[in-house]
Amino acid sequence: MPLVNKIIKDRICFVTMQNGKHYNCLSEEMCEGIAEALLFAYNSECVGIVLQAEVNKGVWSAGHDMHELPQDGSDPLAFEVPMERLLRDVQDVPIPVIACVDGTVWGGACDLCLSCDMIVSSKNATFAITPAKIGIPYNASGLLHFINQLGMNKAREMFFLGMPIEAEDALNVGLINRVTEKDELDEVLEEQFLKPLRRNSVLSISAIKRQFRILSRASTVISAESFERINAYRHKVYGGEDYKEGINSFFEKREPKYKGKASDLD
Repeated sequence: MPLVNKIIKDRICFVTMQNGKHYNCLSEEMCEGIAEALLFAYNSECVGIVLQAEVNKGVWSAGHDMHELPQDGSDPLAFEVPMERLLRDVQDVPIPVIACVDGTVWGGACDLCLSCDMIVSSKNATFAITPAKIGIPYNASGLLHFINQLGMNKAREMFFLGMPIEAEDALNVGLINRVTEKDELDEVLEEQFLKPLRRNSVLSISAIKRQFRILSRASTVISAESFERINAYRHKVYGGEDYKEGINSFFEKREPKYKGKASDLD
């Protein structure tokens, strides 16, 4: 069975991650499947896309597939990593993408949700961004994405603590658009999002989405020196022992024993 299912209903493409057995980890195969579904929806002249998941044990998606994280000194979040390509594809596809969430969202899956144009969730949903828990230095584009969406203080809280925030909190800080009871999620999605979307001009919406994308990038220009400093900080992390310890402790199902110091970046 494919990891991603896609079906078109009344000009909306429903894209479903269906690897609940492995908590819909964003493996290379999963990322490519979602990306292909986005292109399929656009080429089929859909007016919108709904990204949803087969939930297992309350998990919507566990984020980046830990088995695919490199341990050879290469950047785990380099520009061409499949998950990074998928985030750009979601942001760049010229029709709205709505994440429909009814479980816990972890790590890179949280970034995937934020890459969508809107998020509708049940009250039991939670969102956590967890690179610090496993020793991963997040990349600059990802940090800016969270800063632009949530503001500096909430982004710091989520990255520094790595703790899940509940749906109501996520709503209050603008991470998501609507929260509802689990058994009303499909109805709210249809009545408050999909019906209005079908009535509006997809040409107008497509132009507006492209403008949002361009304008969101306009305020993120940094100097070449700053970019090099960011890369130097990140390389010291993913090239160091804490990164390896984070991955090993995850697979060994134990608490990590990090030894790195803040001064190691000096």
